[in-house]
Amino acid sequence: MNIKEDIQKIMPEVINIRRDIHMYPELGFQEFRTSQLIASYLENLELEVRKNIAQTGVLGILRGKEEGKTILLRADIDALPLEELNDVPYKSKNKGIMHACGHDGHIAILLGTAKILAKYKDQIKGIVKFAFQPAEELPPGGAEPMIKEGILENPYVDKVYALHLANHLKVGKIAVRKGFFCAQADAFTIKVKGRGGHGSTPDKCIDPIIISTHIVQALQEIPSREIDPHTPFVLSICKIQSGNTFNVIPEDAEIEGTVRTFDKNLAETISKRIETISKNIAEAFRGKAEIEYQFGYPPGKNDEKEAEFVKKIAEEVVGKENVIEDKPSMGGEDFSYFLEERPGAMFWLGSGNEEKGLNHPHHSPYFDFDESAMAIGIEMFVRIVLENLL
Repeated sequence: MNIKEDIQKIMPEVINIRRDIHMYPELGFQEFRTSQLIASYLENLELEVRKNIAQTGVLGILRGKEEGKTILLRADIDALPLEELNDVPYKSKNKGIMHACGHDGHIAILLGTAKILAKYKDQIKGIVKFAFQPAEELPPGGAEPMIKEGILENPYVDKVYALHLANHLKVGKIAVRKGFFCAQADAFTIKVKGRGGHGSTPDKCIDPIIISTHIVQALQEIPSREIDPHTPFVLSICKIQSGNTFNVIPEDAEIEGTVRTFDKNLAETISKRIETISKNIAEAFRGKAEIEYQFGYPPGKNDEKEAEFVKKIAEEVVGKENVIEDKPSMGGEDFSYFLEERPGAMFWLGSGNEEKGLNHPHHSPYFDFDESAMAIGIEMFVRIVLENLL
């Protein structure tokens, strides 16, 4: 096998696939064109293909010549509700939607991996499942329903792996860590009810804006006074909305925020504290508060043995000096559902290139990445599979 040479031969095709998907991005559970492209490509490779899993998910199955373990590789396929500001030939043609997190690259990497492994099908002892998952950016996400619809069964999956492009790492770098690599990502909304009226007579009103400011201030005391300072924890208020003119005290206000932690039990406790604090403050100011709390994806936790295995593969692909153990992210990732069910690991694939101006962060309207990273991603996936199944 000459894996690097095989990959370089298909890279023009992989880049074209990525750019095609980038031009026609689709939001979570609406990835109809994307799913059709994926399914057609896998069918052309003569893989078994299952469609419409969790609405728009696709599963490709490559069966080796001999029996063995089953390995699952996953790529997320949805885009973000964001207007692209890049001036590139493959700029998004779907207004207000953009692949601003690299999922177009993840799809192209996994399709390229399927093409390479299909070439070596007769040498593989076992089965490879290629899972193309919808709605990673749209909690509650597509991972959990795909699992519930049985993609880890028939045949039983032994191990699971995924990657994520990372613009904070230079292309040619790979980061993988044992244990927690990303946080549980919860969301909450606090609806404050007051009594509106004229801005000149606040004594006749119950001001929801005043109540909201006190709630926001009090919630910031949770991380500073109720959480062990050695515990990674974030509570951020990201939206406050109320009123529509300068001289009217509004009837209500709405606060939205997020909680990030690696501890599920702590998240449960914090959800109750947010409710208690908000309701009591609102009552103290003669108003009312209702809280909606959405528990997000569970914390992402790599199996220690599998993380070490991926690290070894990475050192073979990019060199020991280019493999790092990055800090855990407070971002969320629904591949965590797969890792709760099976041993496996997710790793970060360096995709930034400052010299080319490809260093904008994920979820930026200027996000783009160095496409040469995709060749490294394909080689990582191919070697992970072959090390497991040869």
